[in-house]
Amino acid sequence: MSETEKGLKKEYIMKEAEASLKRLNTDYIDLYFVHFDDLSTPVSETLEAFSKLIQQGKVGNIGVSNMSVDRIIESIEFSKENNLPAYVCLEPQYNLYDREKYEKEYEPLAERYGLGVISYYSLASGFLTGKYKSKEDLSGKQRGGKIEEYLNDRGKNIINALNEVANTYRATPAQIALAWIQARASITAPIASVSKMSQLDILKSTEIQLNAEVMQKLDQASAY
Repeated sequence: MSETEKGLKKEYIMKEAEASLKRLNTDYIDLYFVHFDDLSTPVSETLEAFSKLIQQGKVGNIGVSNMSVDRIIESIEFSKENNLPAYVCLEPQYNLYDREKYEKEYEPLAERYGLGVISYYSLASGFLTGKYKSKEDLSGKQRGGKIEEYLNDRGKNIINALNEVANTYRATPAQIALAWIQARASITAPIASVSKMSQLDILKSTEIQLNAEVMQKLDQASAY
């Protein structure tokens, strides 16, 4: 995307879908996402473009991210009324620190329409790994500016709780943070990235079952 190459108009979507297929060296995209809304384009045009891609067998399902609740509802209802493919997946920002917007606005939406939910920034740009304890630790880090927002009393309470639970489960804070997300009923799966092979130990989070007492402890430490 760029200042001139962006948006949700039909022509642009069709062109970029073809470019994605070429880059990925595939003829089929399982889940195709709207990552940012385009208020200059009616939802009808966007959904008709996706419908054509699905009819052509180039896209399986469509998802949405960074779009207002009202626009998502408008889109899904338009799909229903006009027999068009509807969004089946939501990608919100959600983690132990960034809870409020999802839980208040998007979680009810996901439950209402039965949307799958895959959360981004699930480790709060790496803050929930516990390795960033002060501004000095952020020097030279790509997401240092974002992480700095978390270095406050609430952030410290969350890290302390994560460390305590991690010690109990013989796990890492990152594994516990991801296990907490996976334990929430509305979440399908968290998105988390790694920069080195050793960080793939976050996959252990899928094997960790947090009990009610631990969930309450983490909920209280991260209360907003």
